[in-house]
Amino acid sequence: MKLRDKKPDRNGADQANAIVLLEADHLAVAELFEEYEDARGKQQKSKVARQICLELSVHTMIEEELLYPVCRGGAVEEDLLDEAYVEHDGAKMLIAELLAGTPDDEFYDAKVKVLSEMIKHHVKEEEQPGGLFAQVKKADIDLDALGARMAERKQVLKKEFLESGIPAPTTRSLSGAAVEHGVPLEAPAHA
Repeated sequence: MKLRDKKPDRNGADQANAIVLLEADHLAVAELFEEYEDARGKQQKSKVARQICLELSVHTMIEEELLYPVCRGGAVEEDLLDEAYVEHDGAKMLIAELLAGTPDDEFYDAKVKVLSEMIKHHVKEEEQPGGLFAQVKKADIDLDALGARMAERKQVLKKEFLESGIPAPTTRSLSGAAVEHGVPLEAPAHA
Protein backbone atom coordinates (compact mmCIF):
# COMPACT_ATOMS: atom_id res chain seq x y z
CA MET A 1 0.00 0.00 0.00
CA LYS A 2 1.48 3.34 -0.99
CA LEU A 3 1.68 6.10 1.60
CA ARG A 4 -0.17 8.49 -0.67
CA ASP A 5 -3.11 6.08 -0.70
CA LYS A 6 -3.54 6.35 3.06
CA LYS A 7 -4.26 9.28 5.32
CA PRO A 8 -4.80 9.57 9.05
CA ASP A 9 -8.42 9.68 10.17
CA ARG A 10 -9.75 11.73 13.11
CA ASN A 11 -8.35 9.21 15.59
CA GLY A 12 -4.91 9.11 13.97
CA ALA A 13 -5.46 5.71 12.37
CA ASP A 14 -4.68 5.16 8.71
CA GLN A 15 -7.70 5.48 6.45
CA ALA A 16 -7.41 3.86 3.02
CA ASN A 17 -9.28 5.05 -0.03
CA ALA A 18 -11.97 2.77 -1.44
CA ILE A 19 -9.79 1.05 -4.03
CA VAL A 20 -6.95 0.41 -1.57
CA LEU A 21 -9.45 -1.07 0.90
CA LEU A 22 -10.96 -3.38 -1.72
CA GLU A 23 -7.56 -4.48 -3.00
CA ALA A 24 -6.54 -5.29 0.60
CA ASP A 25 -9.68 -7.43 0.86
CA HIS A 26 -8.67 -9.25 -2.33
CA LEU A 27 -5.25 -10.06 -0.87
CA ALA A 28 -6.72 -11.21 2.45
CA VAL A 29 -9.14 -13.59 0.71
CA ALA A 30 -6.39 -14.96 -1.54
CA GLU A 31 -4.39 -15.75 1.60
CA LEU A 32 -7.41 -17.49 3.13
CA PHE A 33 -7.80 -19.67 0.03
CA GLU A 34 -4.11 -20.63 0.36
CA GLU A 35 -4.69 -21.39 4.04
CA TYR A 36 -7.59 -23.65 3.08
CA GLU A 37 -5.37 -25.53 0.62
CA ASP A 38 -2.81 -26.08 3.38
CA ALA A 39 -5.39 -26.97 6.05
CA ARG A 40 -5.21 -30.41 7.57
CA GLY A 41 -8.29 -31.86 9.12
CA LYS A 42 -11.95 -31.18 8.65
CA GLN A 43 -12.26 -28.82 11.61
CA GLN A 44 -9.54 -26.51 10.27
CA LYS A 45 -10.99 -26.63 6.74
CA SER A 46 -14.44 -25.74 8.08
CA LYS A 47 -13.06 -22.82 10.09
CA VAL A 48 -11.13 -21.39 7.14
CA ALA A 49 -14.01 -21.93 4.70
CA ARG A 50 -16.38 -20.06 7.01
CA GLN A 51 -13.88 -17.20 7.28
CA ILE A 52 -13.67 -17.09 3.48
CA CYS A 53 -17.46 -16.94 3.31
CA LEU A 54 -17.59 -14.16 5.90
CA GLU A 55 -14.96 -12.04 4.14
CA LEU A 56 -16.51 -12.52 0.70
CA SER A 57 -20.04 -11.84 1.95
CA VAL A 58 -18.96 -8.56 3.52
CA HIS A 59 -16.84 -7.61 0.51
CA THR A 60 -19.59 -8.24 -2.04
CA MET A 61 -22.07 -6.30 0.07
CA ILE A 62 -19.91 -3.20 0.38
CA GLU A 63 -19.14 -3.24 -3.33
CA GLU A 64 -22.81 -3.67 -4.26
CA GLU A 65 -24.16 -1.20 -1.68
CA LEU A 66 -21.53 1.52 -1.96
CA LEU A 67 -19.20 1.21 -4.96
CA TYR A 68 -21.29 -0.08 -7.83
CA PRO A 69 -24.14 2.45 -7.44
CA VAL A 70 -21.75 5.42 -7.69
CA CYS A 71 -20.23 3.87 -10.81
CA ARG A 72 -23.50 3.83 -12.75
CA GLY A 73 -24.31 6.63 -15.14
CA GLY A 74 -21.05 6.74 -17.04
CA ALA A 75 -18.33 6.57 -14.38
CA VAL A 76 -17.63 2.96 -15.38
CA GLU A 77 -18.62 0.92 -18.44
CA GLU A 78 -22.06 -0.58 -17.77
CA ASP A 79 -20.97 -3.97 -19.14
CA LEU A 80 -18.22 -4.19 -16.52
CA LEU A 81 -20.70 -3.48 -13.73
CA ASP A 82 -23.19 -6.01 -15.07
CA GLU A 83 -20.47 -8.66 -15.28
CA ALA A 84 -19.35 -7.85 -11.73
CA TYR A 85 -22.88 -8.41 -10.42
CA VAL A 86 -23.14 -11.75 -12.25
CA GLU A 87 -19.73 -12.82 -10.93
CA HIS A 88 -20.80 -11.88 -7.40
CA ASP A 89 -24.03 -13.83 -7.75
CA GLY A 90 -22.19 -16.95 -8.91
CA ALA A 91 -19.86 -16.67 -5.93
CA LYS A 92 -22.81 -16.15 -3.58
CA MET A 93 -24.35 -19.43 -4.69
CA LEU A 94 -21.16 -21.30 -3.80
CA ILE A 95 -20.88 -19.39 -0.52
CA ALA A 96 -24.42 -20.51 0.37
CA GLU A 97 -23.49 -24.11 -0.48
CA LEU A 98 -20.38 -23.96 1.71
CA LEU A 99 -22.24 -22.41 4.63
CA ALA A 100 -24.90 -25.13 4.44
CA GLY A 101 -22.35 -27.93 4.20
CA THR A 102 -19.33 -29.41 5.90
CA PRO A 103 -15.99 -30.73 4.66
CA ASP A 104 -17.53 -34.22 4.91
CA ASP A 105 -19.89 -33.39 2.05
CA GLU A 106 -19.25 -34.63 -1.45
CA PHE A 107 -17.83 -31.82 -3.61
CA TYR A 108 -17.03 -29.54 -0.62
CA ASP A 109 -13.34 -29.17 -1.49
CA ALA A 110 -14.24 -28.76 -5.16
CA LYS A 111 -16.67 -25.96 -4.29
CA VAL A 112 -13.97 -24.13 -2.35
CA LYS A 113 -11.56 -24.57 -5.28
CA VAL A 114 -14.09 -23.33 -7.85
CA LEU A 115 -14.98 -20.38 -5.62
CA SER A 116 -11.28 -19.56 -5.40
CA GLU A 117 -10.95 -19.63 -9.19
CA MET A 118 -14.07 -17.50 -9.62
CA ILE A 119 -12.72 -14.92 -7.19
CA LYS A 120 -9.30 -14.88 -8.89
CA HIS A 121 -11.04 -14.14 -12.19
CA HIS A 122 -13.21 -11.44 -10.60
CA VAL A 123 -10.19 -9.79 -8.96
CA LYS A 124 -8.31 -9.82 -12.27
CA GLU A 125 -11.27 -8.17 -14.01
CA GLU A 126 -11.46 -5.45 -11.36
CA GLU A 127 -7.73 -4.77 -10.95
CA GLN A 128 -6.41 -5.05 -14.53
CA PRO A 129 -5.46 -1.93 -16.52
CA GLY A 130 -8.68 -0.57 -17.98
CA GLY A 131 -10.70 -2.67 -15.53
CA LEU A 132 -13.33 -1.53 -13.11
CA PHE A 133 -10.90 -0.10 -10.53
CA ALA A 134 -8.88 1.75 -13.18
CA GLN A 135 -12.08 3.33 -14.47
CA VAL A 136 -13.20 4.24 -10.94
CA LYS A 137 -9.86 5.97 -10.30
CA LYS A 138 -10.41 8.13 -13.40
CA ALA A 139 -14.00 9.01 -12.48
CA ASP A 140 -15.12 11.96 -10.40
CA ILE A 141 -15.59 9.89 -7.23
CA ASP A 142 -14.27 10.90 -3.80
CA LEU A 143 -12.42 7.67 -3.07
CA ASP A 144 -11.37 8.80 0.41
CA ALA A 145 -14.95 9.49 1.53
CA LEU A 146 -16.13 6.28 -0.13
CA GLY A 147 -13.34 4.35 1.59
CA ALA A 148 -14.39 5.74 4.97
CA ARG A 149 -18.01 4.69 4.38
CA MET A 150 -16.86 1.24 3.23
CA ALA A 151 -14.63 0.75 6.28
CA GLU A 152 -17.47 1.71 8.59
CA ARG A 153 -19.95 -0.57 6.81
CA LYS A 154 -17.46 -3.46 6.90
CA GLN A 155 -17.18 -3.15 10.67
CA VAL A 156 -20.96 -3.13 11.10
CA LEU A 157 -21.49 -6.12 8.80
CA LYS A 158 -18.71 -8.21 10.34
CA LYS A 159 -20.04 -7.59 13.84
CA GLU A 160 -23.57 -8.42 12.73
CA PHE A 161 -22.53 -11.59 10.86
CA LEU A 162 -20.34 -12.83 13.72
CA GLU A 163 -23.20 -12.34 16.18
CA SER A 164 -26.14 -13.52 14.06
CA GLY A 165 -24.58 -15.59 11.29
CA ILE A 166 -24.07 -14.83 7.63
CA PRO A 167 -27.45 -14.28 5.98
CA ALA A 168 -28.61 -16.13 2.90
CA PRO A 169 -27.24 -14.34 -0.15
CA THR A 170 -29.32 -11.92 -2.13
CA THR A 171 -28.68 -12.10 -5.86
CA ARG A 172 -29.34 -9.39 -8.37
CA SER A 173 -28.68 -11.03 -11.72
CA LEU A 174 -30.09 -14.53 -11.29
CA SER A 175 -33.63 -15.14 -12.48
CA GLY A 176 -34.51 -17.83 -9.99
CA ALA A 177 -34.63 -20.59 -12.57
CA ALA A 178 -35.50 -23.90 -10.96
CA VAL A 179 -32.79 -26.51 -10.82
CA GLU A 180 -33.00 -30.05 -9.55
CA HIS A 181 -30.41 -31.95 -7.60
CA GLY A 182 -29.49 -34.97 -9.65
CA VAL A 183 -27.60 -38.14 -9.04
CA PRO A 184 -24.25 -38.43 -10.84
CA LEU A 185 -24.41 -40.66 -13.87
CA GLU A 186 -22.85 -44.04 -13.50
CA ALA A 187 -19.79 -44.72 -15.57
CA PRO A 188 -20.54 -46.91 -18.57
CA ALA A 189 -19.49 -50.51 -18.23
CA HIS A 190 -16.42 -51.33 -20.29
CA ALA A 191 -16.86 -54.12 -22.80
